[in-house]
Amino acid sequence: MLIPCFACESRFDPDEYFLACHDYNRGMDLVAWTCPRCGNRDDLRVLPDAIGLAYPRRGRFDVQDRFRVPGLRRHRLDMRLDISLDKEIWRVPTRLRQLT
Repeated sequence: MLIPCFACESRFDPDEYFLACHDYNRGMDLVAWTCPRCGNRDDLRVLPDAIGLAYPRRGRFDVQDRFRVPGLRRHRLDMRLDISLDKEIWRVPTRLRQLT
């Protein structure tokens, strides 16, 4: 299975795609993903069996586009999100934000 970048339409195997996830915002349940090819940054939600692209709408983020990934699972922890598919697990850390 190849997962697409919605900006440049490049396709990635799951390992390359999920290694490009770099920040988990637990409060908004969003994962930051940057395309390894074109550099486009998207916010997404990992859903059971799907990746949902999230866009700002009315002061929150709504999933408007989905890409099915059968077998995709998630496990929310305090400081990270674990994404699993088949026997693989990718850990996306939460970046601590500075209080000002």
